[in-house]
Amino acid sequence: MAEPYTITNPPLVCWSCHDRTLGTHFCSSCGKLVQLRGGIDYFTLFEMPRKLWVELPALEKKFLQLSWKLHPDNFVSASEQERELSLQHSSELNDAYRTLRDPVARLEYLLGIEGMRKEGEHKQQAPPELLEEVFELNESLEELREAKASGGDLAGLQTRLQAAEKSFQAQLGEVDARLQSAAREWDAAFDAKADEGARKKLLSRMNELLNRRSYIRNLVTNVQKELQ
Repeated sequence: MAEPYTITNPPLVCWSCHDRTLGTHFCSSCGKLVQLRGGIDYFTLFEMPRKLWVELPALEKKFLQLSWKLHPDNFVSASEQERELSLQHSSELNDAYRTLRDPVARLEYLLGIEGMRKEGEHKQQAPPELLEEVFELNESLEELREAKASGGDLAGLQTRLQAAEKSFQAQLGEVDARLQSAAREWDAAFDAKADEGARKKLLSRMNELLNRRSYIRNLVTNVQKELQ
């Protein structure tokens, strides 16, 4: 795992001039594109610290600047290796930008590179305090499906589901607020160079909140689908 409190890269030997370089995209000695380091993360690609608050206009500006510098059109007359490196850097940069510009994707990615979340993890176990609400919701959804199939009265069921959707939307807003608060705590811990134990507690809490968010968001989506 990369050290979370620094964006300094380990030295890399440039394939062209053979000097040791710390450049993320270009050799600090000869200016040639460097090979992408194994395990380099999206924050490092943008030369950013691993913090969750991101100034989106600045991120976009950095993306456009790097995209122009790394674009394959700038390397049409270069060597085959440089053209291949340009494609690799551009592809990684695009993936990084799509991830870092979205707050939820950014958090999920941070949890992944910090070893707290496996790729594609979305735990769907209902939080204990929601079990009764989820049970009632599933009953209402099933009744609505049966009423649709039999041509029964839908109005009462739809009203009940709309109320349930409103309740879960409110809970989703509460989770998002708690995630924002935890993200601010993470950034403060980052700046303060907090110890590993404090970082792991924050990461664990954010992971639990993100799983809760995913679960509630799926409930909302299911209700909205049936109400269409």
